Amino acid sequence: MDKMEYFKAIRELFCLNGLDEPSDEVAGKLYELSDCLLTTNKIHNLTAIKEEEDVIVKHFIDSIFLSRALPESSSVVDIGCGPGFPSLPLAIYRPDITVLGVDSTSKKINFVNLAAKALELDNITAISARAESVAREKEHREAYDVATARAVAALPVLCELCLPFVKLGGLFVAMKAQSAEEELAASKNAIEKCGGAYLETIELELLHRKAGLPLEKRNLILIKKIKHTPENYPRDNAKISKKPL
Repeated sequence: MDKMEYFKAIRELFCLNGLDEPSDEVAGKLYELSDCLLTTNKIHNLTAIKEEEDVIVKHFIDSIFLSRALPESSSVVDIGCGPGFPSLPLAIYRPDITVLGVDSTSKKINFVNLAAKALELDNITAISARAESVAREKEHREAYDVATARAVAALPVLCELCLPFVKLGGLFVAMKAQSAEEELAASKNAIEKCGGAYLETIELELLHRKAGLPLEKRNLILIKKIKHTPENYPRDNAKISKKPL
C-alpha cells in the first residue's frame, strides 16, 4: 500500500485496538520501519509475517500494547528482542522511554541498530549477547525500571532471565498469549526465588480489519520486584533449560 493508504490503515487499526491515534510523526516512522523490515526480510528472513497490515497488527500493535504497563520516562530492557519487537515500535510510540534490546542472534540485532539509526531513534540501543550473561554485568544488574519478553520462552524460564535486570520496585512484564494462566501457575517458585511478586494480568484482544479472522488473545503478566535477586541467578543457559525453577 502507498503511504496515504498506510496512514489510513494504521489509524483505523490503532482505534480498533483501543490505542490513541498515532501522530503523523509516529505513523510515518512506523511506515518506514515496516518498509525497512519487509525489504530486509527478503534477504535475511527476520520474520514470517510478510503482509503490511499483518505487520501493523501482529508486530506493531502487539508490541505497543505493552505501553499500558510502562511508567513515564522508564528504562526498559527487552529480552530476546529478535528484530526489534517490542523494542522498536515502543521506542517510536513512547519517545519518553529508553530501551535496550538483547538477543543472541547477531543478524537481528544488526537490523535493530540499523533501523534505529535510519529512523533517527536516539532512545534505543541493542546488543548481541545471551541474557544470562548480560544480567551478571554490574551496569545491567537490577538497573531497569521494566524488563519484558515476547514469545521467547516459558514463564518460569523468563522469570529467571528477566527479574535480575529489574530494580527494586520495578516490573517484569511478560507478553503472553492464551497459555498465561497455566504458565503463571507453573511459575510460582521461579517468581519467589528471583525476588518477584505477581501483581496482575492485563487481558487484551488483538483485532484485525479483515473479516472472518479470529480474535487473538493477549496477556500482559505483571510481576513486581520486591526483593533483590540472589547472586546465583540467572544460572547458565544449560542449567536453566535442563531444570527450570
